[in-house]
Amino acid sequence: MNNGYATIDSRLPAYVRLRDTLTARIGTGDWTPDQPIPSEARLAAEFDVSVGTVRKAVDGLVDEGLLERRQGSGTFVRAPSFNATLFRFFAIRESDGALPSIPSSNMVLRSLAKAPKEAAEALGTEDTIKIVRLRSLLDQPVLSEEIYIPASRFAGFEQLPEAAFGPLLYPLYFERFGVLVKRAIDEVSFGQASEVIAKRLRININDPLAVIRRTAFDIEGKPVEWRIASGSAAGFRYRSDIN
Repeated sequence: MNNGYATIDSRLPAYVRLRDTLTARIGTGDWTPDQPIPSEARLAAEFDVSVGTVRKAVDGLVDEGLLERRQGSGTFVRAPSFNATLFRFFAIRESDGALPSIPSSNMVLRSLAKAPKEAAEALGTEDTIKIVRLRSLLDQPVLSEEIYIPASRFAGFEQLPEAAFGPLLYPLYFERFGVLVKRAIDEVSFGQASEVIAKRLRININDPLAVIRRTAFDIEGKPVEWRIASGSAAGFRYRSDIN
């Protein structure tokens, strides 16, 4: 029986080889956040290893944030979160002072497009799907986003029905295309609002902008998204907790 170790260095400990095999299975979308992964006993039988080896491999994936244990329900693939991470830079709050949990999102554009140089270099391809979104908190426009994703990884994204889209893209990437965003790098700079951005954000042309460039990576470390998000610098905040 093929136990999935064929392309993994056999010199590695069994639990490490199994962890890498399970990671690959998560990456291909074999398991989803909706259903628990197979039991430790079933995995032990499938891969011909001890339950202890399975437990150690699964513990590693829990520690890495790819899996999560739910009391009384089992172990599940951890759904991508990143719910409002870009919004930590902007000082818009609910009446009780809390940041709204999930910003609203208005899809302005999605189409096949040649990526601009910066996006193409980050993704390793010019053949992309371009997404333009306007994101708001409390009905106030906060971010104008221009997003590029590789067409080869997201074939048909531009043709999805409007009903498929919620306020968050990362869960959609995973559920529809099996692309799990594991981490992202944000880079902050400043600029001035163009006519298009100013209109979307309801600010004046040449008003100062906070500009956040993000490159997101899958569980194998491959870039799967590049985006540039622009928001009014008047509401920008940055906080660093240094210990």
